[in-house]
Amino acid sequence: MSGLTHKILLVDDEPDILDFLGYNLKKEGYEVFTASNGVEAITLAKKELPHLIVLDVMMPEMDGIETCRQIREIPSLNNSVVTFLTARNEEYTQVSGFDVGADDFITKPIKPRVFLSRVKALLRRFKSEKPAPVVIIDLGEIKIDTERHLVLKNDEVIELPRKEFNLLMLLSSKPGKVFKREDILELVWGDEVVVGDRTIDVHIRKLREKLGEDYIKTVKGVGYKFEF
Repeated sequence: MSGLTHKILLVDDEPDILDFLGYNLKKEGYEVFTASNGVEAITLAKKELPHLIVLDVMMPEMDGIETCRQIREIPSLNNSVVTFLTARNEEYTQVSGFDVGADDFITKPIKPRVFLSRVKALLRRFKSEKPAPVVIIDLGEIKIDTERHLVLKNDEVIELPRKEFNLLMLLSSKPGKVFKREDILELVWGDEVVVGDRTIDVHIRKLREKLGEDYIKTVKGVGYKFEF
């Protein structure tokens, strides 16, 4: 790899999986760190600031859902991409994962070439560390601070996971415009990664819980729009 060497943190309680995935990632030039449980993962993540964190769901001491939730509360890890690697396909697991700020799900077992392709796609989402200009977007009661990645409602700070923030940024960029579901998926998640049908719905629901029901309107059969 040329340029930036991406750091990847693998978290799984099965040593064979850590060895197998770690070996393939290292062959591609990635810097790989491993942890066998959520507690160890959080400590290591705060120290190494990985670009991508790959989390198993079912782990001892702290499961992947709680680990992801705590990671999303650490400001220095705000830009880290988080994906779950799990054999569990149940809808509630994916909903829970997106609720706590996960970016994607990868189902195991997975072939090395496919895994590496997904990793490359996920790493494209990592934000460059170039300083961003200070921009405050004024939406009446709601204001978006793009530099600090914060939303304020009536001067009360509301911290949003990265995908919720990006979704709000998109919808509020053109108040009143109806964004089709397929366009939202492409512009917020990127068309290089397939996400579940309910992904948008979960994130819209979370935004409404935090901002209030009045701002994001559903246009049945089409998509969503932001109004204030």
